[in-house]
Amino acid sequence: MTSVPSVLNGGEPAGIGSGGDTVTLVEGGTFCLSERRGDVLAGRSHGLFFRDARVLSRWQLHVDGQPPEPLSVQTPEAFAAQFIMRRAPRVGVADSTLLLVRDRLVADGMRETISLHNLDVEPTVVALELFADADFADLFTVKEGRAPISGAELTLIDNELVLTDRANRVRGVKVTASGNPTALPGSFRWRIVVPPRGTWQAEIVVDPTWANHSIKTRFRRGEQLGSSEPVRKIEAWRDTTTTVETDDAVLAQTVRRTESDLGALLISDADGRPFVAAGAPWFMTLFGRDSLLTAWMSLPLDVGLSIGTLQQLAGAQGRRVDPLTEEQPGRILHEIRRGPASADVLGGSTYYGSIDSTPLFVMLLAECWRWGGDEEQVRALVPAADAALAWATRYGDRDDDGFIEYRRATDRGLINQGWKDSFDAISDAAGHLADPPIALCEVQGYQYAALRARADLADAFGEPATAGRLRDRAAALQSRFADAFWLPDRGYYALALDGDKRPVDSLTSNVGHCLWTGIATDEHVAVMVERLAGEEMTSGFGLRTLATTMGAYNPMSYHNGSVWPHDTAIAVAGLLRYRHVPGAVELAERLAVGLLDAAAAFGGRLPELFCGFPRTQFHTPVPYPTSCSPQAWASAAPLLLVRSFLGLEPDVPHRRLTVCPQLPKVWGRVALTDLRLGEATVRIEAEGAAAEVTGLPEEWQLVTSQN
Repeated sequence: MTSVPSVLNGGEPAGIGSGGDTVTLVEGGTFCLSERRGDVLAGRSHGLFFRDARVLSRWQLHVDGQPPEPLSVQTPEAFAAQFIMRRAPRVGVADSTLLLVRDRLVADGMRETISLHNLDVEPTVVALELFADADFADLFTVKEGRAPISGAELTLIDNELVLTDRANRVRGVKVTASGNPTALPGSFRWRIVVPPRGTWQAEIVVDPTWANHSIKTRFRRGEQLGSSEPVRKIEAWRDTTTTVETDDAVLAQTVRRTESDLGALLISDADGRPFVAAGAPWFMTLFGRDSLLTAWMSLPLDVGLSIGTLQQLAGAQGRRVDPLTEEQPGRILHEIRRGPASADVLGGSTYYGSIDSTPLFVMLLAECWRWGGDEEQVRALVPAADAALAWATRYGDRDDDGFIEYRRATDRGLINQGWKDSFDAISDAAGHLADPPIALCEVQGYQYAALRARADLADAFGEPATAGRLRDRAAALQSRFADAFWLPDRGYYALALDGDKRPVDSLTSNVGHCLWTGIATDEHVAVMVERLAGEEMTSGFGLRTLATTMGAYNPMSYHNGSVWPHDTAIAVAGLLRYRHVPGAVELAERLAVGLLDAAAAFGGRLPELFCGFPRTQFHTPVPYPTSCSPQAWASAAPLLLVRSFLGLEPDVPHRRLTVCPQLPKVWGRVALTDLRLGEATVRIEAEGAAAEVTGLPEEWQLVTSQN
C-alpha cells in the first residue's frame, strides 16, 4: 500500500492518464475527466468529481452496440466541451452518414446534450445506450490509483436513475434524461429513427445529492451554453477585471486563456468571498501557498481576489497544536479537503503542513494594501498577520537560530513542506537527500519580505516604533542569510540548510525566489545571473528546477529538473527587481520569451509543469504526464510576466504609481485598460521602454524610473 505522504505530494498520482487522451473540464469545485469520446471509463482515473468524491465512475455511450468513432474535441471554455464523433462505418463501407455530438457542461453537476445528425437521404435507425455508475471514491483514493472500497446502489424512481453511496448513504447522484428512453438500473436506452437530413436530440442531467436532497446546480435544462450561469460568471469576471491587450499573438492568446482558466477555477464561499482553487484535476480546493501566490500574480486583474483569499485563510488560521494535522497557533493551512477519506489522509478536513504559506500570507496582505485593497478589510486582517509572524518566531524557528525550518510532526505528514514538496526534492549537489529540520533558502526570503511587509502596514497605521523593530529584524535576517547560505565557491545560494546546519549545495530555481523577495544582495545577484543564464539551468522554454549538473537531475521528474511556469515567472520578476545588475534584464527576457513559446506549444494554456529537456534536443516542450491543467499559478504566471516587464508598482495609499517598462521587443505594444487602483481607473500603454498613462488623477504622482 502506498504511504500517505505520497498521496499528499502532487507528483505521486498513479494511473491518471492525463496526457493527450484525457479531456479535463472544471468549474469551481467540480471537475470531470474523460477520454476523447467523452466517455468516463471504469477502472481509470476518469470521473465526475464533486466535493472531493467521484460521483460518476462510468459514463459511456454506445451507438449500435459499439463506441462511436472520435473526430474532434472542442473546449470553448474550461467548463464546456463538444465531443464530435460519427457512427463507426459499416463493414465494407468507407464513410459514415451519422454525426454524433456530445455537448457537456460542468457546474455543481453535469449536463450533457446528445445530438444525432443524419447526413443521408433516407431515414436511419439508431440504437443508443448510455451506461452510468458511481463508486463515490474519495479523491485521494482515485489520485493514488487504489481500488475504491465502496460502490453505488442503483435504483429507478419515476424513470430517474438514482445512485447512492453504499458505504455512506449521505452522498448520491440523480440522472435524468429526455427523449423518452428506457431506463434501467445502470443505463438509458433509446431506439430512434432519425429522418433524412434530420436531427434528434436528448438532454441528460446529472445532479449530485446530499442526504437525498439535490444540490442546486447552476444551469437550466435546455438553455444554450452562452446563457448558462457558468458563462455568465466568466463574463462577469472578465467585465470586472483589467483587460490586457498586446500586439504579440502568443501573449494575447495566453493571457486570454489565463482569464478563462482563473475564472473557471474561481470559487466563492457562502459570504461571496472569492479564492482560486489550486488546479485541476486533483487540487480543486483552497490551498495556502498556491492560492496566495495565484492571488499575488493576479493583482493586475483583480485585487478583490487577494482579499477574499486572505479572508478565507485567516478564517482557518491555526489556533491549537495538533500533530496529526500539523496545526499550530497562527499557522496558515496547506490545504482543505471535504472528501469521505479526508480524515484518514489529512487527520481532518484541514492540513497545515506548509512552511511557506504563513509568511506568504503576510506578504500578500501588504501587497493588497498597496494595490488599493479596502482599508477596513486590510485592517481587519492585521491581527492574523501578527499571529502569522508570531508563529514564525515560536514554531517556525525550531532552534532559535533566526531561520525557519520544517520537520513533519508525524509519519503521516509531508516530508518536504516547501513548494517543492515531493519526497526527493531537497538534495545536495551529489544527489543525497537532506535530513530535517530543513531551512529552505526561499522561505527565508519570504520571511524577510513578510517582516518588511508588516513594517509597511505599521507605518501606514501609525505604528512607527513597530515598523522600525520589524525592519531591524528583516535586516538582521538578511545578514544572517548571506553568511549562512551564500556559497562563494559555487556562486549561488544553497538550496537549504540541513538538520546539522550544513548547506545543501545544489543549484536550483529556488534562488530565483530569493531575488523576487529582495533578500539577495547586489553583489550576489551579479554572480547568480551568470549561473542562472547557463545551459545547465535554462532549458530554452524556462528555468529548470534543478541544474543538469546536479546528482539528482532528471528532466522527467516532478521537481528535479522539470520546468514550472510559475517558478520561472517568479525568477523573471526577481531578475527585473535587480534590473540594474548587468545581464538581469537580458536573462529575464530570454526566460519569458521561452516560456511563452512553451505556452504556444500547449495551445495557450501553460500546464502545471513540463519536462526540462533542452530545446536543442526537442523543438517543443515535452509534457509531464501527470501535470495539472488548468492549474492556478501556472495560469496566473503570464500576468506576473506582464507586470514585471511593465515595472508596474502601484502605491494607492500614497497616490503613487510606478511604471518603468522594459518590454521584450517581440511583444510590441502592451496595454492594460480599466486597471482599478482604489477609486482610480487608469490605462497604461507601453512599448519597449516607453509608456503612456491616462486616467491617473491629478493628485497622483507618476514615477517613471526605478533606481
